[in-house]
Amino acid sequence: MDASVKLPFPAPATSTSMPRPTREEAEAAVRTLIAWAGDDPTREGLLETPARVAKAYEELFSGYGQDAKEVLSKMFREVGGYDDIVFVRDIPFYAHCEHHMVPFFGKAHIAYLPHDGVVGLSKLARLVEVFARRLQTQETMTAQIVDAINENLGPRGAAVMLEAEHMCMTMRGVRAHDVKTITHRFTGVFAEDRVEQDRFFAMINRR
Repeated sequence: MDASVKLPFPAPATSTSMPRPTREEAEAAVRTLIAWAGDDPTREGLLETPARVAKAYEELFSGYGQDAKEVLSKMFREVGGYDDIVFVRDIPFYAHCEHHMVPFFGKAHIAYLPHDGVVGLSKLARLVEVFARRLQTQETMTAQIVDAINENLGPRGAAVMLEAEHMCMTMRGVRAHDVKTITHRFTGVFAEDRVEQDRFFAMINRR
């Protein structure tokens, strides 16, 4: 691909063997999908839709241009000797299923036991965004979040739980409404100690 071509959004943090199409190619693909769906991409209401979709993709899939390591790069070590759970609950997220490219959305709950400092609380919310704004499965996203915490913070343990509703079940297929999918992963102390797991779940349910 010509290096002078401006990409529609930053190059992905993950490697790919397929060169990124130009914005013009992306918009042409949207027009093809509109026609395949049965509508006329040249009618007035749809003329600007391909450009709008390409622009929306810049935001919806901006996670490919973000790096979890950079998000978690700044730690604070002056925490007055605090070494108990750091817990952030109800982080909202919106992602897209990699199988049907329709949304799934919900909340993330993150906890870790510090070892050598803590990270700013807003960074955990940003970490969720890094992985939510990619084509995803909920299971993979859960693992990616906890792995990023372990790799960059080196905690004594980490716990992540995602609760989400999947539009691929609600809008199509079985069309099951109000169904939540729950995934979680524990590492370190959380994986070894049932008491810590119970404490994590209790903090999620505490209202």
